[in-house]
Parts: sequence; structure tokens; C-alpha cells
Amino acid sequence: MWVPPETKDPVLLHHPTRRRVGYFGAVRLRDGKFFFGRETNKFNAVTCWQFLIQLRAASTRTARRVVVIADNAKYHHARLHQEWRQQHAERFALDFLPSYSPDLNPIERVWKLTRRRCLHNRYFAQLEEVNLAVETEFANWVKPNNTLRRLCAIT
Repeated sequence: MWVPPETKDPVLLHHPTRRRVGYFGAVRLRDGKFFFGRETNKFNAVTCWQFLIQLRAASTRTARRVVVIADNAKYHHARLHQEWRQQHAERFALDFLPSYSPDLNPIERVWKLTRRRCLHNRYFAQLEEVNLAVETEFANWVKPNNTLRRLCAIT
């Protein structure tokens, strides 16, 4: 850290911490309805399980079976929630993509669109401004919509 000679107190020339935020997300392919959860800590088995519980509660209100397409992140396969997944597999199951194929995961298209619409070529002084920009866009997608339905269509 550089201290100008004319001052006694150090001057911070950079942000003191690197904070980040991430999101879990799911799109109902039938109508494009989006479900998300903000994660300010690490993505791990505990946070993944919490999201899966919330997703299951929000998506199993009908008699339809819910199949979640997931990549092969370690936390998706964690032993911590393996028993829970097995208990609910009849109506709520994870279907894993082949290894090293993230471009097959429809949610990756949503993340790309979100970055393009909300984050590219913009300056955010505070992390909360990033959250607001992203979640404002997400608010447009929590009801059924054609944008995400077409974007995530599996053909």
C-alpha cells in the first residue's frame, strides 16, 4: 500500500476485500418460469441442499414429476443430501449431464443472458448494486415467460 508523503494515514488504493455473490437457478422448461436463490457464501453441499429443498417445495405442487438437469459439480452429488434425493426421487430427481459438457446445461444460457443484460460494460461501486441489477432482471422471469422458455428449449 502506498502512503503519500503529505499524509499520516494510509490511503487505500483498492477495495479492502473481494466480495462476491452467486446464484443457484432453475427454469421450468414448459413455460420458462425462473426460480433462483442467492448464495453469498460458498457453493457447497449444504447450500446446494438448501436450494434443492426450496426448489422442490416450489415445484412439486402438481402431480407432475420434476427432473432437474444438473452438471457434475461435486456438491450436486454430495453424500450429505444423497439420502434425501433418494427419498424424493419418485417425484423430484436430479438428472446429471455428461462430464465436461457445461454447454448442454440450459441454465448456462440464462447466466450468459443475465450477464449481457445486467452486468457487461457497467460499473458497480458496491456489491449490493450488482445484486439489485441482477435480481431486477430475475424479477421479470419469476412468472412464466417466453424468453427463458425459448432460450432453454431442448431440441
